[in-house]
Amino acid sequence: MGLTALDAGVVIAVLDASDAHHELARAALRDAAADTLVLPASAYAEILVAPVRRGDGPHVVDAFLDAVPIIVHEATRDTARRAAELRAAHGNRLRLPDALVVATAIALDADRVITTDSHWPSLPIAVTVLESPGA
Repeated sequence: MGLTALDAGVVIAVLDASDAHHELARAALRDAAADTLVLPASAYAEILVAPVRRGDGPHVVDAFLDAVPIIVHEATRDTARRAAELRAAHGNRLRLPDALVVATAIALDADRVITTDSHWPSLPIAVTVLESPGA
């Protein structure tokens, strides 16, 4: 039993059956079922953009997070500072939303981060990348 941080793309993929990473993301969450699953608040906000845009609100996302369960972890000043340091160190290879996910995982001493983004640079934490078929 460990702690696994999730990037927004993983939850987005699970919730969207047409997403190229859907089956991989579902399998990854099944494999991590014994872990404590954490979603940084910044990633939670990212996940909510499409449902809010469609007028669905957060209901489906919140019901999913509660059912799994996945804990939404708040951002702190220290986490934001670490994210800025990661962003500065890795430039365009690590976008700020991704740096916030990694910084949260580091702050929580997570065992790993699961992402669908195969473009992340080498980071000071274990990263599991879900690669869609044909990627």
